[in-house]
Amino acid sequence: MVNNNNMNLTKEKGADAQSSAKTQSSQLKEDGMDFKALFEQSLNQLQYGDIAGGKVVQVKDDKVMVDVGWKTEGYIPAAEVKDAQGNIKISVGDEIDVFIDKRDSEGNLVLSRDKASKFKIWEDIKNACENNVLIKGVVKEKVKGGLSVDIGITAFLPGSQIDVRPVKDLDKYIGQTLDFNVLKYDRKRNNVVLSRRSIVALEREAEKKNILKSIQEGNVVEGTIKNITDYGIFIDLGGIDGLLHVTDISWGRIAKPSENFRKGEKIKTKILSFDAEKERVSLGLKQLIDNPWEKITEKYSIGSVVEGKVVNLTDYGVFVELEPGVEGLVHISEMYWTREIKHPSRVLSLGETINVMVLEVNPETKRISLSLKQTTPNPWEKLKEKYPIGTIVKGVVRNITNFGVFVGIEEKIDGLIHVSDISWKQRVTHPSEFFKKGQEVEAVVLNVDVENEKFSLGIKQIEKNPWDDLPQRYAVGSVVTGKITNFTDFGIFMEIEEGIEGLVHISEISPKRVKTSSELYSIGDSVSAVVKSIDPKSKKIRLSIKELKAPSPAPASNQYINNRENIGSNLGQVLAVARINNQQKGE
Repeated sequence: MVNNNNMNLTKEKGADAQSSAKTQSSQLKEDGMDFKALFEQSLNQLQYGDIAGGKVVQVKDDKVMVDVGWKTEGYIPAAEVKDAQGNIKISVGDEIDVFIDKRDSEGNLVLSRDKASKFKIWEDIKNACENNVLIKGVVKEKVKGGLSVDIGITAFLPGSQIDVRPVKDLDKYIGQTLDFNVLKYDRKRNNVVLSRRSIVALEREAEKKNILKSIQEGNVVEGTIKNITDYGIFIDLGGIDGLLHVTDISWGRIAKPSENFRKGEKIKTKILSFDAEKERVSLGLKQLIDNPWEKITEKYSIGSVVEGKVVNLTDYGVFVELEPGVEGLVHISEMYWTREIKHPSRVLSLGETINVMVLEVNPETKRISLSLKQTTPNPWEKLKEKYPIGTIVKGVVRNITNFGVFVGIEEKIDGLIHVSDISWKQRVTHPSEFFKKGQEVEAVVLNVDVENEKFSLGIKQIEKNPWDDLPQRYAVGSVVTGKITNFTDFGIFMEIEEGIEGLVHISEISPKRVKTSSELYSIGDSVSAVVKSIDPKSKKIRLSIKELKAPSPAPASNQYINNRENIGSNLGQVLAVARINNQQKGE
């Protein structure tokens, strides 16, 4: 396409020459020149599509006149030589390359500086591709599949050709001026494909050779974080990678390296070991400073209060950094005396500075136990002094559970009324049967456990325990009358007074074998029975109906026969039983 119009240009030149020969011949003769020879030489030298050197001879508002030699002038449209502000950036006398483009309608020769530049660029591209010569360019922007590069024209750098390894962050290349190889080009389609893989590979190989020569155990080296895993960090030392294991990052605890480091960061480490044959390098970061755990017990004595920074929040507590590489744990139970918290993040924040007390130091396991609450007075000590055992207190029900009721006695301090301490007599299935949230109750202090932070209350203890004098009121062998309250597979429960129940075992119901107690009785039936035993501690009364209906002679081993003083009373009880039996027969 470059020289397709050479013949046309020659014809045009011939026509132009004939029309202007007469006007120019006199001047040329005056200059002592052979007009015909000079003109023919000019026609042979200038052809469409050629690149010619020229000299700026005149600068106008709309055009720049350029002498391209042999007394031939052409012009460059001003738009090609104006900057963004519209100023013409070219001066008379400047020597520039121009492209012989065409003639305008008036026969003037039109030149192009832009096309000359592009022509030269394509020549450079061709040379770079065919002779493996590097070409410079500026990365402009990300495009689909790679990057757009300005090498004078827009070229394409595929993502796979950026580096020898896959590159995820393409943004870091934008604006950089780099060297490239030309993989292929198509001038007709204005298409150029670039590559940096081989360039990077050569650079890395050179860096690798240099770094391998300089690597020695104990040296401090600088590298770039290349990859981060749970077990360590891979660092590019320049052509060779080193591993900074998680155990060599800090003298303290490191849960996840990704929480403290980022890809692309520069980092200095110490070479711990180097295997030249396998090209493996082990690095250490903590080794750049002294081991703080060697004199930890001297610095942090038990009971001392120190300042630290919250560096990690977990379900079970807070990790506090006392100094670089030294962290201690404040367990959730050591955070507050009276405040119940579901998660430490609700009361503390990362980076917050707090005062803590040292509870325990273990240099071997590198663990320090800390306490936040013990930096303040223990409110449970004051509570024990304020509420001695037996003190009657009032409070509001704050919470009800299946095992008891929490009653607010003071701010953030609740007392527990256990389900077993609600009533002496009534069987409590669930405390909600007796209490509601917000209800005011009166209770007696049973215990204040400072060590375990427990405040025990009771309601039934306000009254005397009816079971204490029950054996005196219901002597063994005496007859009681009550109502049946419940049937079970093993017998009958009967209430002998309000809240006091006794059990008639199924074997004590009748002399005859009974499959189920409901065959003989119904709920609510009034029944008499003989007291067989009473256990106030376990709150159990054993009763017998069959002994009442068919009394048998007392055995020789009976306590009443052995005890002569009780013979009279025993006989009276037997007569009473006989009288009741006679009454029942009469009925």
